[in-house]
Amino acid sequence: MGKLSTLDRFLPVWIIAAMAVGLLLGKFVPGLNTALEAVKIGSVSLPIAIGLLVMMYPVLAKVRYNETGRVLADRKLMITSLIINWVAAPAFMFALAWIFVPDLPEYRTGLIIVGLARCIAMVMIWNDLACGDREAATVLVLINSVFQVFAFGVLGWFYLQVLPGWLGLPTTSADFSFWAITASVLIFLGIPLLAGFLTRTLGEKAKGRDWYEGKFLPKLGPWALYGLLFTIVLLFALQGDAITSKPLDVARIALPLLVYFIVVFTAGMVIGRVLNLGYAKTTTLAFTASGNNFELAIAVAIGTFGVTSGQALAGVVGPLIEVPVLVALVYVALWARKRFFTSQPLSV
Repeated sequence: MGKLSTLDRFLPVWIIAAMAVGLLLGKFVPGLNTALEAVKIGSVSLPIAIGLLVMMYPVLAKVRYNETGRVLADRKLMITSLIINWVAAPAFMFALAWIFVPDLPEYRTGLIIVGLARCIAMVMIWNDLACGDREAATVLVLINSVFQVFAFGVLGWFYLQVLPGWLGLPTTSADFSFWAITASVLIFLGIPLLAGFLTRTLGEKAKGRDWYEGKFLPKLGPWALYGLLFTIVLLFALQGDAITSKPLDVARIALPLLVYFIVVFTAGMVIGRVLNLGYAKTTTLAFTASGNNFELAIAVAIGTFGVTSGQALAGVVGPLIEVPVLVALVYVALWARKRFFTSQPLSV
């Protein structure tokens, strides 16, 4: 801990402070929501989009792209990630939604949408802080992105209409826009990924890897956390009134989310340990499985059901719970490395 910068060492404090500042701004600054929503990229506020891009770029500039081939060759990691992300995790969220909010169909639908939106952004931050495998995280995020474009609408139809019908439960009608999902992936992953790849390739070609990783990256790295904190402030400012005006509803939505993040992360760590993937890949597997693409979930909920809908509120509560919980799980992962992975190489 003593070797970490002040920003890294007190990250949980900064994140909680950013959430609090955002909530206060949203509640007490008149017209802030209108100003933030005045210009959008796709269905996401322009300032929030800028924050997400700033957050993603430094992390993706750290990736050694010439080493991604070894990740693709790891069939255990690839198959396990696909099963957890696209079979187990959405099914688990479906079950939690019906267990915890069976009497509140709007919140239930919102939770299911959150479970379908696999993480393509903040997971890179959590993985990096926990010393996970950057190249593996990049590949898994790319795979999640492709699946997200083609599978989100189909899985939404299955979990909101088909499966409830089979089980004799009420169904929900939802129309997901293929192009909205595609645009979200291309903007929030494609742009920083291209920028990171070009920065790494051109930087190493001009100055060499030692200069790039020893001089350039230490100066660029903190901007990922600046972007994260900026995004959190704006996100909570945008939705502050919805969160503070319905505390009991927020609590009911938060409980299944809390269970989801902890259980899925733990399952990823245990499965990775059993499969002998090594600490770095196991951590990457756990975070890519437990994180969710809240910006996509919120955009889909707002676009389909409206900005004041219960579905949108459920999407907003997602990052309210996810951010502090996954920061805490970073410390859990680092503790697990010393406790359960001492006899294994950090990466296999």
